[in-house]
Amino acid sequence: MHIPDGYLGPETYGSFWAVTLGLLYVAGRKLKKTLKAADAPLLALGAAASFVVMMFNVPIMGGTSGHATGGMLLAVVLGPWAAFICMSIALAVQALVFGDGGITSYGANCFNMAFAGVFAGWALYRLLAGKKENIEKKKNKNKRILFAAGCGAYFGINVAAFLTALELGIQPILDKGADGRPLYSPFPLKVTIPALMAGHLTLFGFAEVAFTVLALAYLLKSHPELIF
Repeated sequence: MHIPDGYLGPETYGSFWAVTLGLLYVAGRKLKKTLKAADAPLLALGAAASFVVMMFNVPIMGGTSGHATGGMLLAVVLGPWAAFICMSIALAVQALVFGDGGITSYGANCFNMAFAGVFAGWALYRLLAGKKENIEKKKNKNKRILFAAGCGAYFGINVAAFLTALELGIQPILDKGADGRPLYSPFPLKVTIPALMAGHLTLFGFAEVAFTVLALAYLLKSHPELIF
């Protein structure tokens, strides 16, 4: 889902930069109030895990790529705002060092994957899992958490993919040259939406579910105290 440089116009990537900077400020304020010194290594591990997962990407039509993100796992373990920070760090390293995702499009990539995807998945997870005190009273509570996390992972990654498709697909409408040709992404919505959603509704979505559920099952068995 990484959008490279040159595919978003200034009004699009500028808007997302502004929104993402604001969200990072909010996330920093929230973590400042809740983060303990002992939790700092978990943030570093979370950023590293997200970085590794997102490096296994496959180029797809529409000017972007498909891959898992690890966002739902980070949200369940660290909380959604911490997951947003971790993924934003991973995306920054990928863009600056490896050229995976653009510098101008960094704000859009963060918003799509680290914010919208994470919080959409987190909302569904909380809806299906219920409150923590209620989960602890139920039998098979681990299965309930795993089911909720898997559904959240699938939903979140597809929300992020759909937003990416929309942003790329509207560029030919927003920015055209004097000759009527697109100045940035040349692919219309009828190309970007099927191209991104086909892969994420099938292969990448289920890869995200598998990564989330398997990793979370291990943590529930060995370190249940880490669950947010």
